[in-house]
Amino acid sequence: MAENQEKDLNLDKPAAPETDSLSISRRGFLKGMGTGAVTAAVAPAVLVSRAEAQQNSINELPGVMETRIQLKVNGQMHTVDVEARTTLSAVLRDQLEITGAKIVCDRGECGACTVLVDGKTAYSCTMLALDADGKDIDTVEGIADGDKLHPIQEAFIEKDATMCGFCTPGFIVSTKALLDKNQSPTLDEIKRGVSGNICRCGTYPRVFEAALAAAEKMRNGG
Repeated sequence: MAENQEKDLNLDKPAAPETDSLSISRRGFLKGMGTGAVTAAVAPAVLVSRAEAQQNSINELPGVMETRIQLKVNGQMHTVDVEARTTLSAVLRDQLEITGAKIVCDRGECGACTVLVDGKTAYSCTMLALDADGKDIDTVEGIADGDKLHPIQEAFIEKDATMCGFCTPGFIVSTKALLDKNQSPTLDEIKRGVSGNICRCGTYPRVFEAALAAAEKMRNGG
């Protein structure tokens, strides 16, 4: 009887909580949150310091030291200091402030940055400035004769071949390279001549019309 009463009394006692390896106390939770906050605050500073260290190590490499070169742009000589990795377009736009060549794709695909280097078309966004040292460089700014527009520029305006304008300098330069060699091109020859240029507005027919009209102007001494 006493044994049964003892068992009954034991049933009234609350069961001891089972220990769960995944459970966490309130104090432990708050402690963990505090540690996480400190980590979150310190991590960005650590990442920044590492990035700065990496950049400093890159800047100290012999390959990125500056050197002095001379560029003849639109008939004018310029002496500039460049790194080995600096592109021609960066020098033209950022150092010489000759901004006609546009940086659109920046990977040698769209042709908006086209310039003439010794009379041949080149993507200035992929050409290193060092490779242009001492060469004749012509941009869209150098095509005009002072305030007098070149026949190609006039034709692009007359035929409304400019649209948004980002690709226009490259098309004009490519057209000039073609017409300097062939002033009586066929439509197919014009298409091939500007095939390295992309117009995202899709105004190719007007570009072709402008090139044909410019060719006629040049043949007539315009």
